[in-house]
Amino acid sequence: MPSVFLAVKKERKIVDEIIEKEHILGVISDNRFGVRSKKVPSVYITHQLQVLSGNTTYFTSKVHQKIWEKFDECWIPDTASTPNLSGKLGHLQSSKFKLKYIGILSRLNYFKTTLKYDLLVLLSGPEPQRSILESKVLTALKNYQGKVLFVRGALKNAAALQTAENIEVNNYLLSLDLEKAINESKLVLARSGYSTIMDLAVLGKKAFFIPTPGQFEQEYLAEKLSKESIAPFSTQDKFKIEDLKKANNFKGLQAIKSELNLNLFELFKGK
Repeated sequence: MPSVFLAVKKERKIVDEIIEKEHILGVISDNRFGVRSKKVPSVYITHQLQVLSGNTTYFTSKVHQKIWEKFDECWIPDTASTPNLSGKLGHLQSSKFKLKYIGILSRLNYFKTTLKYDLLVLLSGPEPQRSILESKVLTALKNYQGKVLFVRGALKNAAALQTAENIEVNNYLLSLDLEKAINESKLVLARSGYSTIMDLAVLGKKAFFIPTPGQFEQEYLAEKLSKESIAPFSTQDKFKIEDLKKANNFKGLQAIKSELNLNLFELFKGK
C-alpha cells in the first residue's frame, strides 16, 4: 500500500506538469489512480466498480470506489443494461456517483476472411502461471489433429519450442497481426481477462477460457460466460484437450451493439 500511494503522488505531480506544458484540456485515466488533476476535468475508466478479492472483496471495492469518486466522471467499457460482459464487476445496485457506460472497447476490428487455424492459443499474464499453462497446453496438444497457432505471450529471447508440424509458434503478435490471427481462427483458447473478452466479442469468436489461478475476476468472468452459454471454461489443473469440444455447444461471444456517445467529450469544454 505505501508503494501504491507513493506512485499516485508521483503520477499527480507528473500529470500537472504535463497539463501546464502542453495546455491539456482534460485527462482520461485508464485505471491509473493518480492520473487526474484539479486543473482540468478528469475521467477514470474501469470495469471494476467491484473489485473481487475473495474474503476482502467488500474492502477492496470500497477502497477502489473512494479512488474513482475523486474523478469528475467514471466511464465503464460495457453496456448499462443486460446483456453485458462485466456482470457484477461493472454494475452496482445503486451509486450516487456519475457513472457512464461507453460500450465495448477494442483496438481490433472484424473482417471476413477464410479460416486458417482450427485453434488459436493466446497465452498472457504473469509468471509462473503463464509458463505452467504453456507446458500443460503443449502437452495436451500432442493428440490434437487440427491446425494450431500458438502465441506464447513471451519475450523475443524466450527459448525455442519443439512442436509438431501442425503447430505454428509465435512468441507474441503486434496488434494488426493479432487481429488477423483471431479473425482467421475457428476457436480461441485464452485467459478470461476482460480486455481479451472484449476483443473476442468485437470479433464474434468462439472461445474456451482458462482463468489464471487465484485471479478472482477472471474466475468470475469465466463462470459468468459459461452460465450464459457463451463460452466454456476449465480450471488450469483440470484442463484436457477433449474439453475444447464443449465449445461446439456454446453460442460464442458477440459484440453488443453500442455507439460511442461523442457528447461524453463535452465534459472537457467545461473549464
